[in-house]
Amino acid sequence: MKNKKGMNKLGAGILYLVAIFLAAATFLPLIITLLSSFKTNEDLLLGMFSLPETWKFSNYPDAIRTADAIRSIGNSLFVAIATLILTVVVALPAAYVLARKPYTYLKGIYFLFMAGVMVPVHTTLVSISKISSTLGARNSYAFLIIIYVAFNLSQAIFLFTGYIRGLSRELDEAAKIDGCGDLRLLVSILVPICKPILATEAILVFIYGYSELIFSLILISDSTKYTVSRAMLNFTSNFTTSYGPQFAFVIMSMIPMLIIYLVLHEKVESGILAGAVKG
Repeated sequence: MKNKKGMNKLGAGILYLVAIFLAAATFLPLIITLLSSFKTNEDLLLGMFSLPETWKFSNYPDAIRTADAIRSIGNSLFVAIATLILTVVVALPAAYVLARKPYTYLKGIYFLFMAGVMVPVHTTLVSISKISSTLGARNSYAFLIIIYVAFNLSQAIFLFTGYIRGLSRELDEAAKIDGCGDLRLLVSILVPICKPILATEAILVFIYGYSELIFSLILISDSTKYTVSRAMLNFTSNFTTSYGPQFAFVIMSMIPMLIIYLVLHEKVESGILAGAVKG
């Protein structure tokens, strides 16, 4: 009996150590970034774990001035939110049809969407650049958002379809008996049930739209339309890089993503727990 209790205590101790390690691995980069945002280049060379010799609070105004931080964060928020809304509005009805309708040709359409997940982004850069030049769509948020939606659509449809397939069809039958059409069934019945997967996809799409660099680099050249990732390049000149303001800009640009996660994480966790209970 004592040996059993000893083993339980040992197991609990190991779990605590693992939890502490994971917490440290999660928060340590954030702490290092926060400390670095108050350092000079010379302080950073002394070591990333050391406290600043002089706390340089001016790094934050420098970041706002160098990267036009407020504008670029606002630009990224607009692009990310628009991408998120369009992705959900297009993907959810498509997933409903793929999951609920009996048409035989839908399998082929589903596999076409899944093929989109496997398309490497870099193979499309030349063609997308030529299309944007032909259409005169350079420095156009509308074109950039369409590209982001296109690359997020396959993943969203995959997740939504799988989730809706796991829901009981009795819900559909009961709703149709009450006179619900497909649109009302989707909006009034399925969407509230799909909140966990919607929250998960919202976080994924928002992070992609907020921080994507490659397409914003080749499609946006107007400095007033720079997104966060594109504005980050402003800190690097031909000869020097201002690291302190760059870290300050990273801290400022993280705030919207943290807010989005804090708002939606409960839905994500509830969806994970529901899946575990079903399993």
